[in-house]
Formats: sequence, structure tokens, C-alpha cells
Amino acid sequence: MFDDFLNELHAGIQASGGQPLEIPEGLGECHSAKGTSVIKSWLWQLPGIRRWRVTRLDAGESLQVLNSVAYPDYDRDQPLMGIDLLWFGARQKLVAVLDFQPLLQTPQYLEQHLEGLRQLQEQFPELSGEEAMRSYDPHQYFSPWLLFCRGDKQQAEGSLPTAFTAFLKAYWALHNAPQKGVGLEPTEVARLQTIYDQYSAERDPAHGLFTSHFGKAWSDRFLQEFLFPGSLLEPLPTHDVSP
Repeated sequence: MFDDFLNELHAGIQASGGQPLEIPEGLGECHSAKGTSVIKSWLWQLPGIRRWRVTRLDAGESLQVLNSVAYPDYDRDQPLMGIDLLWFGARQKLVAVLDFQPLLQTPQYLEQHLEGLRQLQEQFPELSGEEAMRSYDPHQYFSPWLLFCRGDKQQAEGSLPTAFTAFLKAYWALHNAPQKGVGLEPTEVARLQTIYDQYSAERDPAHGLFTSHFGKAWSDRFLQEFLFPGSLLEPLPTHDVSP
């Protein structure tokens, strides 16, 4: 279901100078005990982005997943880029989240970095994100203009491919634009990215899904060491990222 999306994502990363990074042993690929599911991951570094992870889960007709997060360098206060696509074939159900995940929710930050995403939401009203996500506070690390959909095959094969291409184009435009920022110091960017990992690791709904396919021990390692390695750092002071 998502192979074309994966190829498009990797092509953009490689065209922008992406170099593969080493993945912790045993986490790059895993097969389920029954042999019905396989999960593969990639890790990249490229100019301006210190860490870009990509994961593809193929469980045949029961489930298809594409997940990715890009972490800009600490000297850039740009938002993280988040992709989460799930297709439940038996139920013909799509869940799609595409977002520029802001480090801050201040008007200045959103105006500086998220204008391209705001325009995309106007372009794709069927992915307007009006239905609230269930696992997260939308006022922390999610933008007001995320593209979000609970749909069916019509959206999966219709608007989503076009929206995905436009979304990547908008993020590359933000990435390649002159770096103005809002004046966050690299140490503060690092702190906010770490808080993002800690916040996300506590709430990630995919952890239970991965556990059901690949077991708890592997899934715990995958969550902490690959998906959100910042969650292993010392706890940071509580930081309110809402306005």
C-alpha cells in the first residue's frame, strides 16, 4: 500500500545528500514469530537534519504502516516533520497524519515556520484534521494545520498520494529556505526535541501494535532506542509548550 510513498520519501532524502546512519543491532528489521509480518527501518543524516528515521511495517492485508520523523539540526529551530500512515486492509480503513510538529506554539513561531502547511490544509480540506487525535494533546507538538484523516480506500488512493507529494514538497521548501528562525538557542532546541521524544514515548499508540506483532521485549527496545532515543535521557524540567 505505501511502497510508492516510501520510495518517494527516500528519493528526496538521498537527493538532498542523505547518508545512512547505523541502527542499533537487531532493530533494523524484524519478522514476527508467525512469519506474517515484517518491519524494516532506515536512519538518515543530511545537511540541516541530524536524524531522519523511516519505518515500514508490512503485515499483508491486515495492516500496512509507514512512519517517519525528521529532527532538524540543533542550530535550526524548525519544526520536526512527522508522517504516520496506517492502512487496515480487512476493514478498508485509513488513518493518516502529516504534520510539521512545532517546537513552540507561539504565534511568532507558527507564522515563521508553518505558513506552507497552513496553505496545504486549505488545499486539502478532506485532510483538515477536524477530528481530534485520541492519544495526544493537539496543543503539544502538533500544529493547528496538521493534515489528518480517518478514511477509506477512496482517500487512500485518491487525495492522499497527491497530498503526500505536496506535503514533502512543502517541507523541503521550509528546510531549504533562508534560516531566520525565532531566536531559539541550540541548547533550547535540543531540550525541546528531547522533551518531544519523552512526551511521545509515553503516548505512542503504535507501541501496543508493534508488541502484538513482534513481542514486548523487541518493541520496548524499538520504542526507546530507535523511535524516541531522547526518552532514555535524564528527565527534563516540565516545559509548557502551549501559548
